[in-house]
Amino acid sequence: MTSNGIDDRIDVRGPRFGAALTAVVLAAVLISGSGWLLAWQALVFAVGAVAGVRHSPYAWLFKVLVRPRLSAPTAFEDPAPPRFAQSVGLFFALVGLAGFAVGAQWLGLAATAAALAAAFLNAAFGYCLGCEMYLLLRRATG
Repeated sequence: MTSNGIDDRIDVRGPRFGAALTAVVLAAVLISGSGWLLAWQALVFAVGAVAGVRHSPYAWLFKVLVRPRLSAPTAFEDPAPPRFAQSVGLFFALVGLAGFAVGAQWLGLAATAAALAAAFLNAAFGYCLGCEMYLLLRRATG
């Protein structure tokens, strides 16, 4: 709950759906070497990091196309850890874009592969590396 009494928790299935779409996009980047496709994913990460995960394009797709076909959610989470995870994804996407831009294809592919590994873990197993990093940082900083 926020300070004004409004529940801002999110359905855990939304970020997992977003991770699945992210994994598909990042796999396509690895296959095609497309900097433009990675730029799209960077934009998606940026929206999720800045505006919050419930405002990302993939969250909109979940809300409009998927959520109405599912039963009521039974598990919710604080949006802060997934938002932080979007920031981590954005970092890797920007490193990948920089690699592609300066001709260091290996860097673009390596950064994309790292982001893909994290997205796949979330999509397939519900394990969010960025969320875990957020929780570790919160514990370390009090």
